[in-house]
Amino acid sequence: MRVNPLIVALDTRNRDIIMALVEQLAPAVGAFKVGFFPFLLFGWELVEFIHSKGGRVFLDLKLHDIPNTVANAVEEVARTGVFMLTLHILGGREMMEEAVQRVQDCPSRPLLLGVTLLTSMNTQDLRMVGIKGPLEERVLKLAHLARDSGLDGVVASPLETLSIRKALGKGFIIVTPGVRPPGSSPHEQKRVATPREAIMAGAHYIVVGRPICEAKDPLAVVQDILKEVETQ
Repeated sequence: MRVNPLIVALDTRNRDIIMALVEQLAPAVGAFKVGFFPFLLFGWELVEFIHSKGGRVFLDLKLHDIPNTVANAVEEVARTGVFMLTLHILGGREMMEEAVQRVQDCPSRPLLLGVTLLTSMNTQDLRMVGIKGPLEERVLKLAHLARDSGLDGVVASPLETLSIRKALGKGFIIVTPGVRPPGSSPHEQKRVATPREAIMAGAHYIVVGRPICEAKDPLAVVQDILKEVETQ
């Protein structure tokens, strides 16, 4: 593989566990996902620690606010050298375009990814918040909007990855959460797949959290996942 596709989600409140995982896994994985929960707990110190160990950071803050506020936030993040940053596509085209415009000349500009629909939601959940129609069609429409607004890619579940890849081509980045090694619990995720299934569907990167972080031997789980997808 030219690119290591595995992103490890550091979604825990235990500082010692996070530090140990980064120390052990930084040479073996593509990046670490820092969501808003660990970011609220540990802030930029965690980002800097990951960078100090040679790791890359997927800062998954899912920014969603008025255009100028999001653009200001993206500009600040761009100065830190993070690898990827997320925005909610439902924030609208103007929000996304202004964010892209604000950092287009930044030499350390992160990849900007649009969040389609959370993998914890299914068709019934979406209907309750007023989003009607087939879930896959809604996700594909949002992915088109993200691309047309200048974003580099999207975050989408494994079940919608194939249709996005076919519609938007190889260069459009797809990061896939809801990935679980065979036999793992889906926990609160409702649209899941194995690492192999996600890569075969066209994901550039896959996000795995608890199956790695809660394992007795996290590195062994990482190595097993990479072996599973390396021929794809």
